[in-house]
Amino acid sequence: MQVAHLPVLRKTKAVQLVALCDSDLVKARALAERSGIDNVYDDFEDLLQHEQLDAVLIATPNHLHESHILAALSAGLHVLVEKPMALTAAGAQKVIRAAERRDRVVMVGMTHRYRPDVQAVRSFVQAGELGEITSARASWHLARPARAPLGWRQKRSEAGGGAMLDLGLTMLDLGLWLAGNPVPARVSAALSRPDGDRAVEQSGSAFVVCENGAAIFVDVTWRHIGEGERFGAGIRGSKGSAGINPLHVWKEIHGMAHDVSPTGSFNRENTFVASFRAQWAHFLAAVGGRVAPPSLEEQAMVLRVLEAIYKSDADGRDVPL
Repeated sequence: MQVAHLPVLRKTKAVQLVALCDSDLVKARALAERSGIDNVYDDFEDLLQHEQLDAVLIATPNHLHESHILAALSAGLHVLVEKPMALTAAGAQKVIRAAERRDRVVMVGMTHRYRPDVQAVRSFVQAGELGEITSARASWHLARPARAPLGWRQKRSEAGGGAMLDLGLTMLDLGLWLAGNPVPARVSAALSRPDGDRAVEQSGSAFVVCENGAAIFVDVTWRHIGEGERFGAGIRGSKGSAGINPLHVWKEIHGMAHDVSPTGSFNRENTFVASFRAQWAHFLAAVGGRVAPPSLEEQAMVLRVLEAIYKSDADGRDVPL
């Protein structure tokens, strides 16, 4: 939160930061002082009683997301929550029903969708310029020394899963979204984790076949051994192909492949900052009723696929959805 959200929000004129909550009150006070926030809490329920609130950002450990969203909705607040919205697809449906009942905006922080390069690729897909999307691939290889702490993310009870949930959910959402959100039909997966029921996977790969025949491949790890972090995605269509990091778009024109990659406007702002800024702009516009928020059903579907991924690894077989 302090690395991405707060720096962006401090520069957003439409937002007034009025309160901050963290279970570590000393940390919360220090962060609030640096950010110009007057009110500090160490209990989420106390935060929700603050009379000036219109919306809340939830960036707590994964196992708290569902209950915190439901509590915020009960308080009449709009919600931007870091992924995942819940640890199960059933939990996601509870959130969806509550948001509809309260008529509040709940938006999941899928910041990768707002990257300028991803937006460019998506525009080619939506315009039909790449034809029918037949496959998508997405990988996130995080280079982290073996002794580097992951905190609560290493605890199954708090995180819900390891690298596949932490990184794979992001890449699965990205692959499906760039492919036009085809309906997943079956899943095959293999995860790598230390022995023990409480251990979470350190790496994993998943293959998703959709009802329209499109295939989505995801590969993630917390323990990449190489030059550094690797993040990328690509799609293949009947009339062309595209990918990010670096951005590239190719189309077939008169039987020949042509590079039609957009140029010139993607280096003006740091991609990381730009994605958070654009995400907050979308959330604020949705709260103001000017645009529709992203579909929560898409996030529920991603969680259903993740459940199938874990079952496929456990059972050693394909799992239908």
